Amino acid sequence: MTDFQNIEDEEHVISKTQIKREMEALQALGKKLMGLSKSQQKKVEMSDTLRDAIAESDRIKKHEAMRRHMQYIGRIMRTEDHEAIAARIELFDTTSAAHNKMFHQLENLRDALIGENSQSVQQEYLANNPDIEIQHFRQLVRLSQKEASLNAKTTNRKKLFKLLREIQD
Repeated sequence: MTDFQNIEDEEHVISKTQIKREMEALQALGKKLMGLSKSQQKKVEMSDTLRDAIAESDRIKKHEAMRRHMQYIGRIMRTEDHEAIAARIELFDTTSAAHNKMFHQLENLRDALIGENSQSVQQEYLANNPDIEIQHFRQLVRLSQKEASLNAKTTNRKKLFKLLREIQD
């Protein structure tokens, strides 16, 4: 019985190298978080402690101090939902597949709102997003449809896309 317990205990042991790799990954995630703009940082769900540590990093100029601060951020990141933070950061990265997928989905939604069966798509979208300002939304859709039919400038279509992105965020 003791041999079986020893084997079971050995399976749950994590090597020091693995722990170090995980800490370095959390520090790298913290560094990406620091690289986001202030408005993007506000959209990432994190604790106040981590938010304060990220804000504090802006005033650190010395290399060694920044290295120690990154270790501190890595320690804080242990208690955070780092998978959710990483997923949110990936949406801001314009080179990521997740960002491109979201971008294309929004383009398809905009095109569906402007297209032939736009009335049913609009009703469904408004039902799923009750907080939207309906009058402004419908006005942008109408103007975008008019632009598309005249092959005119894409100003209102861009405004509609921007509105859809803001609602998505």
